[in-house]
Amino acid sequence: MEKLKTGDPAPAFSAKDQYGNTISLESLKGKHIILYFYPKDNTPGCTAEACSLRDGRQELEQMGFTIIGVSPDSEKSHQGFTNKHNLNFTLLSDPDKAIAIAYGVWGEKKFMGKTHMGILRTTFIIDGEGKIEKIFDKVDTKKHFEQIVDSYK
Repeated sequence: MEKLKTGDPAPAFSAKDQYGNTISLESLKGKHIILYFYPKDNTPGCTAEACSLRDGRQELEQMGFTIIGVSPDSEKSHQGFTNKHNLNFTLLSDPDKAIAIAYGVWGEKKFMGKTHMGILRTTFIIDGEGKIEKIFDKVDTKKHFEQIVDSYK
């Protein structure tokens, strides 16, 4: 699959959030979306990234953004992650990795000399028309909210 780039139409998706609600790209039409992919709930880097976005949510919303996180974890896992860290945004469950594959973020990773398949931490900014406006493939997990804000200055 060809790698997505700025200006491309965002691939359509539909998935359950941490509360069992179905969220689709179509249902978000007209909204400016931060769609961020992360490997796993309650791991150090993923928690840092989620907490950065949680802490910056008010400023991001003032800029017109809606935050949506995506990982292969279950709705129940997302619920626990949300409750444990007081997350104030939507997390989508992608257990079959269909959304990750559509966005090209399911791929080969190396860890401690071993290669395995996993989520390539990436954030897509999608405009109200459903086009990809920006892509962050080098995510600073501790300062991701600032990274996004700074890219619009």
